[in-house]
Amino acid sequence: MLYYVIIAVVIVVMILIITNIRIVSQSNAFVIERLGAYQGTWNVGLHVKMPFLDRIAKKVSLKEKVFDFPPQPVITRDNVTMMIDTVVYFQITDPKLYTYGVEKPINALENLSATTLRNIIGELELDESLTSRDVINTKMRSILDEATDPWGIKVNRVEVKNIEPPAAIRDAMEKQMKAERERREQILIAEGHKQSAILEAEGQKQALILEAEAHKEAAIQKAKGEAEAIREVQQAKAEGLKMLRDAGMDDKVLKLRSLEAFETASNGQATKIIVPSDLQSLAGVVTSLSEIAKK
Repeated sequence: MLYYVIIAVVIVVMILIITNIRIVSQSNAFVIERLGAYQGTWNVGLHVKMPFLDRIAKKVSLKEKVFDFPPQPVITRDNVTMMIDTVVYFQITDPKLYTYGVEKPINALENLSATTLRNIIGELELDESLTSRDVINTKMRSILDEATDPWGIKVNRVEVKNIEPPAAIRDAMEKQMKAERERREQILIAEGHKQSAILEAEGQKQALILEAEAHKEAAIQKAKGEAEAIREVQQAKAEGLKMLRDAGMDDKVLKLRSLEAFETASNGQATKIIVPSDLQSLAGVVTSLSEIAKK
């Protein structure tokens, strides 16, 4: 009989041990209480809790979490009411503080982010709030991270997801943007006409310059040709005179040649003949040549 009792006790103990064995997986932590008081935190591995004394108070995931909080109404410094929703990236760094630091940590974080956002936007005007998202994100992350340290939460990043101004403000902004786009379009068109006129004027200028250069070059070439012709004529005359001198022709022969030229001119169709002043001396030369020929 005692044997069966011992066996039963052993079986019950083994069942209790087996049922109280827990395996904590990666990126998780278990908060353990003993008799209602904090006993410890189980990290990754195999753990056994005391039956009837220990209990798992909370299972905590250590992974980074992302919460998209609903839009919150905020008022800017120039009294414009907008709806802004934010996204908060946070991670639990201390499971004990997360379990015992605050009631409903996620709700507390949401309310804290809403009040922080209202305080930050309340210091900015509408235009600043629309163009200063980086400043808003940085301020919110710094404030939330510091405020959630006692809760065992590390705020890694805060992003302003969407900003919705009132409908009237949106209409005015759209009209302003449309007017700005039209102004830029007119400026671009004017710049295009300006560039076209400049290019056309530059083209005409270049054409006139090229035309003037062409006339100049033609005049230079013409002058060079005339000068070359004059040089050729003068050179031919000089060579003819040189040949006469080399042949021994004296003044009488030259005068005779002049007389022959005069005779040729007189046989032409000219109505008026100019007789040289030395014609008499030339006649004497002709008479002497005639006498020599008769002999």
